Amino acid sequence: MVSKRKLDAVEGTKAEKKSKQSPSTVSNDSSNKISFDHKYIVAPMVGASELPFRLLCRKYGAQLVYTPMMIAEQFASSKEYRKSEFQTCSFDRPLVCHFAANDPKSFAKAAKKAEPYCDAIDLNLGCPQRTAYVGHFGSYLLDSKDRELVISIVQAGAAAVNIPIFVKIRLLDTFDETAELCRQLYEAGASLIAIHARFRANFQRKGPGARDGPALLDQVKQLKEMFPDKVVITNGNTITYDDVEKNLEETNADGIMSAEGILDNPALYLGRLGDREQADTSVEVKGGSVYNAWPEVEKQTLVQKLRTIRKLQTKAVAGKELSAKELKKLAKASKVQSKIQKINDKIVQATGPLAYSTSKLGDLYAKSDDKVNLALEYLQIVHQYPATLRTVIFHTRRILKTELTSYQLMEECLACKSMDQVEALVLRIQGYQKDPASFQYDVEKAKKEKEALARKKAEEGRRKNYEARMIRKAKREGKKDLEFYLRQGASVPTLETVQELKSLTKEGQMKLWKEREHSQHCLAFHLTGECPRGRGCAFLHVASKTDTTFNETDEVAG
Repeated sequence: MVSKRKLDAVEGTKAEKKSKQSPSTVSNDSSNKISFDHKYIVAPMVGASELPFRLLCRKYGAQLVYTPMMIAEQFASSKEYRKSEFQTCSFDRPLVCHFAANDPKSFAKAAKKAEPYCDAIDLNLGCPQRTAYVGHFGSYLLDSKDRELVISIVQAGAAAVNIPIFVKIRLLDTFDETAELCRQLYEAGASLIAIHARFRANFQRKGPGARDGPALLDQVKQLKEMFPDKVVITNGNTITYDDVEKNLEETNADGIMSAEGILDNPALYLGRLGDREQADTSVEVKGGSVYNAWPEVEKQTLVQKLRTIRKLQTKAVAGKELSAKELKKLAKASKVQSKIQKINDKIVQATGPLAYSTSKLGDLYAKSDDKVNLALEYLQIVHQYPATLRTVIFHTRRILKTELTSYQLMEECLACKSMDQVEALVLRIQGYQKDPASFQYDVEKAKKEKEALARKKAEEGRRKNYEARMIRKAKREGKKDLEFYLRQGASVPTLETVQELKSLTKEGQMKLWKEREHSQHCLAFHLTGECPRGRGCAFLHVASKTDTTFNETDEVAG
């Protein structure tokens, strides 16, 4: 007898009244509001947890996914911002809208705007980015001086909507501080707390709990013991499905969240449906009917028109002049996308809002083992729900990191100028795999790649030395914030800025360099492509930002 397993069906009970008891005895006043599965979660990632990637992860076992970080104030006030930053569809559920906020009213308004399209609202208290420091949000709201503000934000959100309020945090300096923060958040109305088991950004901290060190899952375990009736999610040290099982067992958390692991393997959670020995087991996967129907829709002229429009958009971004005929085609972008959306809606109406389809577990494992197949599946979804080229390149690079490296195609991937080029590159890899003799190893290219890697390592060393110098300087000057100078001039210049600099006098160049927060970077390196001081230069030598640049350390972290 073949069994079937439904992925997303769990019912909660009515919430109880809030209690102000000690952490170890606080009743389950908020977790009962969660009426959907929340054990296997895709983390919020700037520019990486966009709609196509969310749908791919759902197909391979993810139960709950978060949107990328959105700014609450802009989401609440700008229709254009909502349109550009938030994409979803009727079967992208359950979904958590993830917001950065430092004002209760803005957070409440944003939550209200998002409520019809999601199942929970999340407050970001984990982001370590420099932008979070400048904007005063994320992990920079975790200091005790901002505690009343944070609590009022959670309370405002909980009062504004009828769906759960979640919070994502990092560890504070001591366990007691983290425990007290959690107690206050739960009492304020948080139904779930996801704990990234690393400390807030600190350039001095090394080893376990540091930004680049292993997560401190023992603290998650202690927090779950302290709050047994509350929903605690563990985040960190999750690369393989073995890690998923081990970390859940170790922490006794109610669920697990992955960012890095699921970027490399969107099928990270497939193991929860059964092991490989159960190949003949039938499972119901979300989105399957829609994915199966899409190739038929893709043949229609609308898709061809959309591809043409994408090429014209790429051409326009590159500064190339468009003909009157091309401009006319470009103006039809919204109309074409609207028509495609209507087709999508018809598919959903025919298959139901959650669009399940039945697959053999063995078939899912076979597809997930083939990284080229995963990349092509992702690109297929992007055809249906367009994403930025920058994001498409990022995911292709992560999913096919081994293959791109083996076939010496990584630089070509990063240099792609269109979706079609990315797809052609993936098909090229597929061709090499089918006919290994068709690939010719390029010795000269390998030499250049080795030199580039050496430069990258040297740059990492230079950055660490720079960080150490700036911290020593802050200490000498008696500054309480030892990272003060590290926050000044850290912004990476864009290619547009570099071109603008070349038309200015030396005095004008220095002025603009400082005004745009680039003072940590070597001006000569960006103007000429090389620095006369070489490795002895005290400033950073980082490539200029482009439309496809993606800094994982800064953007994926949360």
